[in-house]
Amino acid sequence: MNARMRCSLTLLFLASFALAYAEPHPIPVKVVVVTMFEVGEDTGDKPGELQYWVERDHLDQIYPLPAAWHTARMNASGEMAILTGQGTAHAASTIMALGLDPRFDLTHAYWLIAGIAGGSPDRISLGSAAWARWVVDGDLGYEIDPREIPPDWTTGYVPLRKAKPFEPPAAPLEGQVYALNASLVEWAFNLTRTVPLADSDHLREVRSHFDGEAARRPPFVTMGDEISSSTYWHGKILDAWAAQWVPYFTGGKGVFATTAMEDTGTLQSLQFLANAKRVDLNRVMVLRTVSNFDRQPNGMSAADSLASQRIGAYSGYLPSLEAAYTVGHAVVSELLTHWPKYEQSIPHSDQPVAAQP
Repeated sequence: MNARMRCSLTLLFLASFALAYAEPHPIPVKVVVVTMFEVGEDTGDKPGELQYWVERDHLDQIYPLPAAWHTARMNASGEMAILTGQGTAHAASTIMALGLDPRFDLTHAYWLIAGIAGGSPDRISLGSAAWARWVVDGDLGYEIDPREIPPDWTTGYVPLRKAKPFEPPAAPLEGQVYALNASLVEWAFNLTRTVPLADSDHLREVRSHFDGEAARRPPFVTMGDEISSSTYWHGKILDAWAAQWVPYFTGGKGVFATTAMEDTGTLQSLQFLANAKRVDLNRVMVLRTVSNFDRQPNGMSAADSLASQRIGAYSGYLPSLEAAYTVGHAVVSELLTHWPKYEQSIPHSDQPVAAQP
């Protein structure tokens, strides 16, 4: 065997070796559904936020994520779902672990945060769904016990670097306020605004103990903004605080509708991942559905009302899970069905949408 042939065989061997051990191409992900809690297993028992997505969309491919709260699940259509765990810290770390995982190509993925929430009876009813344009952090701030606040204060909660509640001008820190892609949010709302949501005698009975036109409406789809905080707060006085906190930090543009726990953590990680060119922040949507009202009904104290607020026992628990899947899936289905169009072009508010049943 001459030198030239030996050299050729050596190169062939090295090329074959490199091909055998080369990193596979990253898996293209089209949609990531972000859920926050599960009651038990992913399938087959009492549902949390993840279970309907796994069972109904056949998310049977499991990808272990040792650096995250939970495994990722996916189907052959490019739909993925992730469970973050409760609270902003769990959400932020899980989304960062997923976003940095080299197995996945998330550069064109749409992100749908879909979970249950408390709702203000002034803005929304049980079992309803709200698409958020603004997500405002409710944790960063100073706090004085209400028993020690000045008599002219409405709350003991003060924005950071301010001397009194709602002191102008608002100066949100980075990561305290997120303005989502308003055109995409409006497109998602237009696509789903007529999606029917189930009502029941139970929901009607619960609603009857709250005042306000919105509180007493049957479940509906709307646009409404969110406070995200790891502190689970409750009561009519804190509801009034939230109704001021959102417009204060959004220059009067946001309208408080729902309260949830994790979304500023998720959005912070997505912002950092967008800075690293791993995700597109313009493709993020937040959908929250109302499992309970954020304050007490007529004739009950805030403390007694709070005592009944437990996962799985909320007055609108199962209807809100159903609404999160039903409304969210309409968007997921549209994106996947017409993926060649949406892969490169983000849908916008004036784009025609198909009529929903």
